[in-house]
Amino acid sequence: MTVPLSTKKVAVIGAGASGLVAARELMKEGHDVVVFDRGAQLGGNWVYLDEVESDPLGLDPTRKIIDSSLYASLRTNTPREAMGFRDFPFAPTGKVDRDSRRFPGHHEVRRYLEDFASEFGLNELISFRTEVRHVGLETDGKWMVKYASVGGDESTEVAQTYDAVVVCTGHFTEPQVADNIPGLDLWPGRQIHSHNYRIPEPYQDKVVVVIGLSSSATDISREIARSAKEVHVTTRSKAAGKLGKFGKHDIFHNLWLHPMIERAHEDGKVSFQDGSTVFADIILHCTGYKQHFPFLDTNGVVSVDDNRVGPLYKHVFPPSLAPGISFIGVPSLILSFFVYELQSKWVAGVLSGRISLPSEEKMMEDVEAFYSKLDAKGVPKRYTHKIHDVKQLSWSLEYEDWLAAQCGCPLAEEWRKAIFLGRLVHAHKEPETYRDEWDDDDLVLQAYEDFMQYLNAEGRAALAACASTPRV
Repeated sequence: MTVPLSTKKVAVIGAGASGLVAARELMKEGHDVVVFDRGAQLGGNWVYLDEVESDPLGLDPTRKIIDSSLYASLRTNTPREAMGFRDFPFAPTGKVDRDSRRFPGHHEVRRYLEDFASEFGLNELISFRTEVRHVGLETDGKWMVKYASVGGDESTEVAQTYDAVVVCTGHFTEPQVADNIPGLDLWPGRQIHSHNYRIPEPYQDKVVVVIGLSSSATDISREIARSAKEVHVTTRSKAAGKLGKFGKHDIFHNLWLHPMIERAHEDGKVSFQDGSTVFADIILHCTGYKQHFPFLDTNGVVSVDDNRVGPLYKHVFPPSLAPGISFIGVPSLILSFFVYELQSKWVAGVLSGRISLPSEEKMMEDVEAFYSKLDAKGVPKRYTHKIHDVKQLSWSLEYEDWLAAQCGCPLAEEWRKAIFLGRLVHAHKEPETYRDEWDDDDLVLQAYEDFMQYLNAEGRAALAACASTPRV
């Protein structure tokens, strides 16, 4: 006997990539969906804004929050073939007003998301300039969502109940700063978090200390070094010396690598753990972001501890609250859009009753076993949701394939796996050039062949033209 599927009234918080694909999958499963976003347009963190926050470190809770963390020159760090949703490929269009590069700029990603929303009728689901202020569980098992227009006072607040809430707010809005450096509060120079970095001109002829060695730190330090007097990058590793050589390319003569800052001094000096010192004008924190859900009230069931959101079964469902609330997009170092799509399919299917979750007890056992495994490996809590590590790569997408199996979807394509994992290695070895030099054209052509089944006639023609010269 076939069990009839259940239709739920679902609130999705966020209209970035994760929120859009969540809305699409929930609609496909037959749910009644509304999407809330405090921005004026869809795209989430892929909407570039010149505006920055009034507090350059992002610490003042009363500051006007700017959701975007994009800088003007940002290009994707994942090839477009591996980056897109499976049935809506991020294929080059060949149009003169679009960016057809394999690693396009941020405007092209936003255009892709706009195309996606238009194709699947998502725009009419979105309530823009709407801030969710409270999400909490009611005694009847429903979820109360309170929201208001951005800037509105409590008198404008609206309260509605939903069967389920899907949190898709991303994790690039609340800056994490290096606040454990002695003397930093009395250091007289300028401090800024990369969340508020846009262009390199303000750093011209300055001595800049960059804290962190993430992909954004690498990009920003190289961009600044083209006009700054000196750039000094600090890292938790004990490496030190000239950083101007990126792979086989010796480009910069004013870019240096140091171990972490030992102390900042009131005279403007910054001393490092290897004994070296520099008088700096600016300290730029490329130190990542906090998982942050200020609207969420679960009476402590879900908490954030050193950036571990927990407990979450497979990074998505809190066992004791599932399936009423779920989180899309918590993990990092993943094939982001592809993972969002698979997580969304899983959530949508669970809410309809088509897919079953384990019992609460079994889910908690799985979470606790996962935490124990991380502890045994010495992995800090802050890396709980870091899925793929370039230093410990196994050539598989285990998490992605697990999600696909739960949903009854095909596993990740072999070309997608090879492109993504190969990019991690290539970017690590050649950070200056990996976006414009590669040796996997055979994989690109395999991806293009797969894409043909999803594209319309115009898209297939454009892709065929690109296939003859894939290096764009």
